[in-house]
Amino acid sequence: MTKRPTKQITHPDYPAFLSTLKERILHARTSAARAVNRELVLLYWDIGRGIVEKQQTAGWGDSVVERLAADLRAEFPDMRGFSPFNLWRMRQLSLEYSSPEFLAQAVPEIALPGEAAARTKTADVHKSLTRKSSVSLIWDQPADPLSQVVRELVAGVPWGHHIELLKKVKSPAARLYYLRATAQFGWSRNVLINQIKGGAYERAVKEKKTHNFALALPEHFAEQADEMMKSRYNLEFLGIGRAVRERELEDRLITRLQQFILELGYGFCFVGRQYRLALGSKEYFVDLLFYHRFLKALVAFDLKIGSFEPEHAGKMDFYLNLLNEKERAPDDQPSIGIILCAEKDEIEVEYALKSKANPIGVAEYRLQPKLPAEFKGRLPTARQLADVVREGLPIRK
Repeated sequence: MTKRPTKQITHPDYPAFLSTLKERILHARTSAARAVNRELVLLYWDIGRGIVEKQQTAGWGDSVVERLAADLRAEFPDMRGFSPFNLWRMRQLSLEYSSPEFLAQAVPEIALPGEAAARTKTADVHKSLTRKSSVSLIWDQPADPLSQVVRELVAGVPWGHHIELLKKVKSPAARLYYLRATAQFGWSRNVLINQIKGGAYERAVKEKKTHNFALALPEHFAEQADEMMKSRYNLEFLGIGRAVRERELEDRLITRLQQFILELGYGFCFVGRQYRLALGSKEYFVDLLFYHRFLKALVAFDLKIGSFEPEHAGKMDFYLNLLNEKERAPDDQPSIGIILCAEKDEIEVEYALKSKANPIGVAEYRLQPKLPAEFKGRLPTARQLADVVREGLPIRK
């Protein structure tokens, strides 16, 4: 039987119609995969919670895990995931994400209308964390809203990611950070591992940030802008192992734009590179310009291959004036500037930003992995090398 050739459709609306259907199919396939993952993680949560409850209330020992793994694999031979190792991880998942320490970190996740209501609910949650939980059936839903919020957050992250988090991250606050970031950004497991190795939590939350947001912005917006910015950006993915010019650094970032946006964080949308701003007969160019969807603000990046200098802040302040005058939409927040440099002196940055009216942050970037511990103190610093080049001084160890 001869196969009839497919008739070519030349209607002008057909390509758009096909594109819409493809997007719908991809969305449905992704939604189905997420739904399957959600139910699987919730199943594992309940198995882990059941093991913990029986051990706490009925005195079952650790051997129940081996026995349960064998019985479940015998009963469901076509299902993977019931190894003793996995059951121990299910138990750990339930214990770790139900602990008072972790739940206390998740208190701000509860959104309630009104500040007074929020304070009341937070107080209730803290009280509930100190009460001994009653025994319930393993398929019962958590009674308190905080546990339910955590349960839904955990269900939105694939099981393989949870194994990495349970192995590599011990701090409850750091685990919550990576859980939220994975759920929001859609990180793959490899991206999550690299973010953990690069200390994304420490750089985003714990390390001191240098900016003038509190002076240049309203309090609520200054807090959001501070959360958006990191103290240090990990650019190891660029693979740079030698001295480069600022334009080459910019070129590398553009060619790895997806990885750079992942490093910047959630909400950044790329606008352009060497973004042109005209003033009279002169032209000025912003190295990299982004728009932050949730801050509703333009974010300009100025790349510096050397140390921060006070004049960098003046240049950025000038760029932000132009952006606010010529590019900012009527309902946008004030534009924000971030100066990315190899090194910074915090006191120098503080004095340079003190008199600036626009919100400016200064952050370092890292191009190479940290020096191994055994070499620390045995090699000259960047400042010592600069002194040698500039003045011909001998290197001091």
